[in-house]
Amino acid sequence: MEIKVVQEKLAKALNTVSRVATSKITLPILNNVLIRVDNKKVSLTTTNLDMAVVDYLPVSDSKDGVVTVPARLLAEFVSNLPKGENITISSKDTRVTISAGKYSSVINGALADDFPELPEINESQAVTFKMSVEDFKNGLNQVIIASSNDLTRPALTGVYFNTYDGVLAVAATDGYRLAEKKIINKVESEVAAIVPTTSLQEVMRSISDDMEEIEFSFNEDLVRFRLGEVEIISKLIDASFPDYLKLIPKENDIKIVMKRDELMRVTKLAALFAKGVGGSIVCETKGENEFLVKSVANEFGENDSKIETPVNKEGKVTLNSRFLMDALNVMDEDEICFDFAGHLAPVLLTNKKNKDYTHIVMPLNA
Repeated sequence: MEIKVVQEKLAKALNTVSRVATSKITLPILNNVLIRVDNKKVSLTTTNLDMAVVDYLPVSDSKDGVVTVPARLLAEFVSNLPKGENITISSKDTRVTISAGKYSSVINGALADDFPELPEINESQAVTFKMSVEDFKNGLNQVIIASSNDLTRPALTGVYFNTYDGVLAVAATDGYRLAEKKIINKVESEVAAIVPTTSLQEVMRSISDDMEEIEFSFNEDLVRFRLGEVEIISKLIDASFPDYLKLIPKENDIKIVMKRDELMRVTKLAALFAKGVGGSIVCETKGENEFLVKSVANEFGENDSKIETPVNKEGKVTLNSRFLMDALNVMDEDEICFDFAGHLAPVLLTNKKNKDYTHIVMPLNA
């Protein structure tokens, strides 16, 4: 096996795939990157058994062959070579030589026989969607914050891709908050699949400025994301996602429209005093034009801030300040709607104009 490639291209590809390589004592081959050259087509592949990343590498010259090399060692070596250098990687049995100008190294690799076979999407049965990378990234950033890391509830450790009313939506919840974003309108295919948050985070990290379109395909137990020369294949979470549409309040009798920046500022101020009470803050409407955000009095003291905005009814609700700030951070309009129906009802946050994003924060017992 032999390839010749410019340092920048190889370093970028190795950086993308090496993040997935993992050191498992029971299967040390997972620490390696599989370099395969087949009829001038070069691929770099890593896997942790739950997810695999493949980067198809453009090279100037190549000879067929396959070998595996410790991924992070190779990535760090190549990243420290001078930019613009032409790098040659060649293998003889399991010894891999990397040379670039006056720099040379030999790495002990391993035969590819033990490298796990990658799962493949059944193209004839797959459901495929395409959209702009920018819209995908923005949409996922808005919902992924609400996913859980509680492994005892696997369904909540992912993002739910689902279709209804001709729309593809993504949703996530940890039981304390819920976020949904409609990412594609007028879809004809149907899907209901939970993608692990860890896999989506890897997809997001693999996005670069020159990528314009993302394609993602689902079959019964797999999802594949294609980003330019990069493919990420992941197992789906085998669990049932909650019927979250029933959790979204249909009617709220207290409705407030506010500047997002103002609400963020007063929430941050109240949160400074709320550390001793688990981040609890009280949001309250008063009179005809006052929205108050207060911290609960404790050893640090207390805080009370006011936003002047039209109020249609008096009421109050206690929220986790971090959850509220997380939601406000990813909302993308200057004005937002803050709707609720009393101290035991969830708060519904939406943008004033574009209603494609919905974020619910559950109340705390006051």
